[in-house]
Amino acid sequence: MTTRRLVLSRGAALVGAASTGLLLPEIARAQSGKIRVGLMLPYTGTFAQLGVAIENGVRMAINEKGGKLGGREIEWFKVDDESEPSKGVENASKLVQRDKVDVLIGTVHSGVQMGIQKVARESGVLNLIPNAGIHAATRALCAPNVFRTSFTNSQPTLALGKPMMDRGLKKAVWITWKYAAGNEAFEGFKESYTKAGGTIVKELGLPFPNVEFQALLTEIAALKPDAVACFFAGGGAAKFIRDYAAAGLKDKIPLWGSGFLTEGVLQAAGPAAEGIMTTMHYSDSLDTPRNREFRTAYATTFKLQPDVYAVQGYDTGLLLALGMAAVKGDIGNKAALYRALETQTIDSPRGKWTMSKAHNPIQDIYLRRVEHGENKVIGIAAKALSDSGAGCRMA
Repeated sequence: MTTRRLVLSRGAALVGAASTGLLLPEIARAQSGKIRVGLMLPYTGTFAQLGVAIENGVRMAINEKGGKLGGREIEWFKVDDESEPSKGVENASKLVQRDKVDVLIGTVHSGVQMGIQKVARESGVLNLIPNAGIHAATRALCAPNVFRTSFTNSQPTLALGKPMMDRGLKKAVWITWKYAAGNEAFEGFKESYTKAGGTIVKELGLPFPNVEFQALLTEIAALKPDAVACFFAGGGAAKFIRDYAAAGLKDKIPLWGSGFLTEGVLQAAGPAAEGIMTTMHYSDSLDTPRNREFRTAYATTFKLQPDVYAVQGYDTGLLLALGMAAVKGDIGNKAALYRALETQTIDSPRGKWTMSKAHNPIQDIYLRRVEHGENKVIGIAAKALSDSGAGCRMA
């Protein structure tokens, strides 16, 4: 699908003129005095629902803060990134060079984020990452103007090893897709599990997005580990869960994973998911006043139930609103704005979190068990967990 540009503004005439090139972006900005916010998210394809949930969350948070940023009205620009890494630089450049956005919020897909990262580092535009967990964004390719509000791919699994060992699961098989997210999730699991005294007896993998699991499940059955740990997400996760049970492994070898294994797929996975243990920075069932308040407000506003992606979008909006309030709307005062973004404590539905020096959340990771079709929080697997930020050197 051809990338679409959607411009949303109260000043219809101004937008009409600007979008046809009759007004220079600088003139339009001078007339409107608005903060230009670009949303580069997936609005079609596999991750379309995630993009919508993130945008909903961003808008809800800003609306709760009065609908403005530092007292200034907002002009919104949207690009469908199509979850297509090959178009990442092109699409980010449209928002930065053509639309002259002050802030670029995106994205979901780690491969696309690498395109945004390149543009953000070269242009200096403020980039807030509401999902993509690729390590490089807040490690080797970190930048003063790039902030993540979600997680690194290894953060949930950094909390996986100890609770497994606490339950006497001393030997584990790891299985995932062979791609960046799977590899980085394994890094977290390997570190936490071996540090706790566990032994990884075998690493198994298959190309992304292959879902032919049978041969690997047969191998797991033959290895007879104490547990299986994994990283899968989306439709592939649901199929893995069903196939795992169908292979007769569900009641013999406990299945553990990064929380994305059971996030948004419990209905599709059905009874096969019952009892699965995961670690994640959020759960729908988190029983706190803050989360209950958020969930009620979101459901009322959008007629949808929020998920982890909505929470991450909401926190992105909160961070931006708080940062802009701190500089009274002066987005040109970058040093002060970045300091404000770095020092906020975000009162999130997931629990309060702060920003690491590498600009990644320092956050609690919850231990969850699937009970009656719900990810039930049964404890905190790791308190105030921070990604290493290895290789991050702020310019």
